Amino acid sequence: MASTTTTLNDLLPQIVAEALFVASERSIMRGLVKNYTIGAQQGKTITVPIYPLQTAGALTEGTAASPADVSTDGVTLTVAEVGLATQITDLARVSSASNIVSDIGRLFGEAIARKMDLDLTALFGSFSTNTVGSNSTALTAAKVFEAVAQLKSAGVPSTDIACVLHPAVAYDLKSAITNVFANPNAGDLQNEAMRQGYIGQLAGIPVFETSNIANTGTTGDYNCGVFHRDAIGLAMMQDIKIETQRQSLLRGDDIIATAVYAKGIIREQYGVKVVADSSIL
Repeated sequence: MASTTTTLNDLLPQIVAEALFVASERSIMRGLVKNYTIGAQQGKTITVPIYPLQTAGALTEGTAASPADVSTDGVTLTVAEVGLATQITDLARVSSASNIVSDIGRLFGEAIARKMDLDLTALFGSFSTNTVGSNSTALTAAKVFEAVAQLKSAGVPSTDIACVLHPAVAYDLKSAITNVFANPNAGDLQNEAMRQGYIGQLAGIPVFETSNIANTGTTGDYNCGVFHRDAIGLAMMQDIKIETQRQSLLRGDDIIATAVYAKGIIREQYGVKVVADSSIL
């Protein structure tokens, strides 16, 4: 009788593939908003002073200029802690073919980054001064142009303005742009959307897509945003931190990931709420 891989299976090593993580897009919002740092022992709040716009007037030669009253307003951001934890037993760790502590650390870090994005995109709904679109219609390029026009009409600087859309909302925008029957001469913008699958720039501003936008409570309805960097503030007291702690009695280790930050609207008039209903959800 021959000895085969079936009879000698206990002696054959196993090949374990690289750990597969559930796909997670990179967070984008942190780089699009105003960032602040809160140091240790500086309290749980940060106040951002806001200087109002000043107006110059004509002067009369030989006549003293009237002093202007320059006063500041302020927005206070309050920090909060987010995080998640688990416990890994010694048996699970030593019997695992991969570095399970490292794998879970990466998984937890990505979860906090998504939470941060969700917290920041949730602030789009607070842009109440300027709103375009409807929760019963799909987004069009004209609405993006309208949002940019509202900001520029209010004197918002043209630089550092961005558009952030949910992918299901961006679909309708790209579908309209690439519809050759409706617009056969769309040019470079149409070709870029067709080739690359993204818009790049529209109305002179970059367009970003992220699934880290929660719907309004109705399937397919999203509050997206066109905003200047100074519209939203993110104050970090503690960046993403991952720690382990030994639990001898339980024969295992605790793993916890945390971050401490504050977020909020800084200049509400510097943002436009873009309301849309996706046609594919």
